[in-house]
Amino acid sequence: MSNAYPSWEEIRKSHRFAGREIPMLLPDMPSFMAQPIARTKNELRGAGAAIIGAPYVANAGGMYAGVPATEWLAGPKRVRQQSARYPSGYVQDLDVDVFEHMKLMDFGDAEIPEESNYNPTAENILRAQAAVEAKVNDALDAGAIPIVIGQNSPCGSYAIAKPIAERASGNVGMISFDTHWDSNPIDRLTKDPRIAGSSNWKAKTYEFHPNFTVKNLVEIGERGMLERRELVHSYRDRGIHFYPMWRIRTDLGIEGLCREMHHAYEGTDAVYVHYDMDVMGGAGPAPGDILGELAEPIGMSDYEVIRCALEIGKRGFTGASFICIPPGSAVIYRTIVYVIMFMLAGRVLAGLGRG
Repeated sequence: MSNAYPSWEEIRKSHRFAGREIPMLLPDMPSFMAQPIARTKNELRGAGAAIIGAPYVANAGGMYAGVPATEWLAGPKRVRQQSARYPSGYVQDLDVDVFEHMKLMDFGDAEIPEESNYNPTAENILRAQAAVEAKVNDALDAGAIPIVIGQNSPCGSYAIAKPIAERASGNVGMISFDTHWDSNPIDRLTKDPRIAGSSNWKAKTYEFHPNFTVKNLVEIGERGMLERRELVHSYRDRGIHFYPMWRIRTDLGIEGLCREMHHAYEGTDAVYVHYDMDVMGGAGPAPGDILGELAEPIGMSDYEVIRCALEIGKRGFTGASFICIPPGSAVIYRTIVYVIMFMLAGRVLAGLGRG
């Protein structure tokens, strides 16, 4: 479980690191996939994609979902730590080396004020959100796809959706993987209507940005008895394309789901991809209860999430984000690395005419 995760010093002793020079953002935080670091927007020029960390957790009292906040906050760093064990960008499953065709850079972490994580007032949360927005806008200015590794909303979701919506000349599609709809009427933590928080960020995205269109929302993974009928039907009545896990495991299958991705792209100028990794829930390569009280049965497997990532990469995406990364499991952090690399591999393959 979470307290068994090794230190960077222990990880670094692996033979996988022998003789390799790895760029470091901090003494215990390597760059993603040991790729070059960009410390300014100008240094990002020429990059096809930019990794951005958003270590933010919506907690009160030092805990989130029954797990210490410090474990959640370590997510962006630990994903990078696990990524550095891979010696190249060659994806043998697809016979393509991503880095031969695309420049990936690590743009560091957003400057989220420490008090935002431990004193979650509305003003502090808005400051944290603004810090992520600034990094995302810098990446978009430089022509790089922002890929944000976060933990909670708004910093790992709405703060990416908002800049994409503001820049798009037309409608914006969304592909969202989640266990929960995150569409309550108001943020549970602050009760402030300005906040697109963990329980309501998706509702706020569609409220604040009319060019995010529900008919272009591909919603994947919700299941069980977690929502009221009225909420689900309100999206259905507006034209959502909803794929609960039961349907994926019965008549649709993962290849059928991949074919359904086209709904996010029809008539849109941009597509935002959001991974709430509690979608893996009680299935996949880690213990079902690693997510604390967020774990649910019939979760997606690691393969299913990665297969979808490849399909999304082939079709294209404007930006992506990750939240609720199960804390403490090295293999789950590695799953995030695979998702990112398979998305980028899909982009490369499409550009090579192998889509």
